[in-house]
Amino acid sequence: MNPRFGSAVSSPKLWAMADDRARLRAAAPGTADSQVSRRELRQLKWLTALVPGAVVLIYESARQEALEHILPALPPQYGNVVIWVLVLVLTYAFSAFVFRVVERLQAQAMARSRDVATLGAVVEERARLSRELHDGLAQLVAYMLVRLDTVTGLIAANRGQEALIELERMRVVTDDLYQDVRESISELRTRVSERGLPATVREFVDEYEDRHGITVRLEGDDAARDLEPLVAFQLLRVIQEALANVRKHARAHTATITCSQRAPDVLQVTIRDDGRGFDPAAPADPTRKSFGLASMRERVEALGGEISIDSTPGAGTLVSASVPLQRPATAGTDGLLAAAAR
Repeated sequence: MNPRFGSAVSSPKLWAMADDRARLRAAAPGTADSQVSRRELRQLKWLTALVPGAVVLIYESARQEALEHILPALPPQYGNVVIWVLVLVLTYAFSAFVFRVVERLQAQAMARSRDVATLGAVVEERARLSRELHDGLAQLVAYMLVRLDTVTGLIAANRGQEALIELERMRVVTDDLYQDVRESISELRTRVSERGLPATVREFVDEYEDRHGITVRLEGDDAARDLEPLVAFQLLRVIQEALANVRKHARAHTATITCSQRAPDVLQVTIRDDGRGFDPAAPADPTRKSFGLASMRERVEALGGEISIDSTPGAGTLVSASVPLQRPATAGTDGLLAAAAR
């Protein structure tokens, strides 16, 4: 591969990795929040060790003082009840303090866990994007460089007709490259975490139809509402990749995207086209890498789901993805995970 091309791909990746390392250091223990938590834990440890003994001492001293001097007229059993109530109030106050500390520590731990999960999703998506750029756009550009050298040799040998044929082939590849770049930019601009999966897919489909002249029908939007941001993001990428394969390989006129609940806790998304189809049992063409299919499988399996691809020559292709249906528990979870789904 041309060295200029490798540099163009690896440089942004290095910056992204540096940024990720900085964010990991910021999220690591040793920050101000974690220092506060450790101090509170030390206080809790000492209070847990000292308060029970202090309560017993206070109880015995107060009981003796109350029974002998403050409440001498009360029967001993009533005096014991009064002292017991006072000690119970003190114990309750201590328990409330302990639970407040524990709840704060638990909330910090959960927030830190969500942040780490979000950062992991961002790093994974960047790695996948880098791999797709290398396997897709980078190889197309490398192919163009090789064909340019071929055209230069044909022109130098006065083989103009063959050079024109090569240029026509390059024009077709350049058009594909242009479409891939436009779709990649469009995919990166999606805000599925804010708008939801149905609205985002509808906007993408409108642009897709105008750009490629392929009719796309949407069915069952309601089943895909209110998904967790990461689930919606991964399903959006699966739909986009499936439609990209329809454009590149299927020669289809129409495609249908259907969302349905196969079970109360399982969402199924299918993408069907009326294209030429293919034989899944046929040996893979070594000159035609299916990075898109591998990417879709990775995304669905990352959600704990399953994906299947059924196709018959002359009868179109059906891509079916089933994922666990997860709903956001709280608004705070949405906010923390939204960064990974943009």
